[in-house]
Amino acid sequence: MTDTSPLPQTPAAAPQPLAVAIDKVSKTYPGPGGGKEGGTLALSDIDLHIRAHEFVSVIGPSGCGKSTLLRILGGLLAYDGAVALNGVPVDGPSPDISIVFQKSNLLPWLTTEANLRLGAEIRRKPVTAAGIAEMVDLLGLQGFEKNYPHQLSGGMQQRVSLGQALVLRPSILLLDEPFGALDALTRDRLNIELLRIWEEERQTVFLVTHSITEAVLLSDRVVVMSARPGRIIDDVRIDLPRPRSVKETRADPRFSAYVNQLSELMGVV
Repeated sequence: MTDTSPLPQTPAAAPQPLAVAIDKVSKTYPGPGGGKEGGTLALSDIDLHIRAHEFVSVIGPSGCGKSTLLRILGGLLAYDGAVALNGVPVDGPSPDISIVFQKSNLLPWLTTEANLRLGAEIRRKPVTAAGIAEMVDLLGLQGFEKNYPHQLSGGMQQRVSLGQALVLRPSILLLDEPFGALDALTRDRLNIELLRIWEEERQTVFLVTHSITEAVLLSDRVVVMSARPGRIIDDVRIDLPRPRSVKETRADPRFSAYVNQLSELMGVV
């Protein structure tokens, strides 16, 4: 007799906890008198939730408040509304996060190893020689440990900046156009390095970028913001297989479809 009983169902994976919770957040930069009157409304009623280990990119026109939102998450700006990282309200810099900006903040008189150690020393977090060596290997900087910033290419300098953030083992990584000043080839290479590191480390990542293709290549979700005052106009889930590579991912027809969809939302096509 044929067994017609239903096949057992694989239980759905439990959703990850919220890493970032942004609720009704607005930001007004002060006017000439130092208050809100006559000020500039940069963000208006932002709602965004990001689960642990997600890679989320934010795109939008220049001046829409992308970097302002990142700085709010980093505890660097006051704001109206509610923001929590790993369930803890944001009222200043958090030990759970690290930030990488577009311009590397390496000290010119320190070697690669010393610059990597700098972030941990500033935060008074212990880091061992073995930990620095592990970060050098992770970043592919073997052989450049004793080099000074002026002896490194722009791409290598940005790797060191990324390492300064990663050596702290943050649960949340904030990236403010970290590769925006680099040429296209170097940017592609560093995007692949970032993907590889993220696959290994699995931080929650919040990336601000002007590049639609970069956002699609890297992200689980791409959030689209309007012109100032910045509002979220769409949140697009990127259903592309991982691990990803520049060549294979860009050859996937879905990649082009996502780029076109986001370009239309941005009003560039």
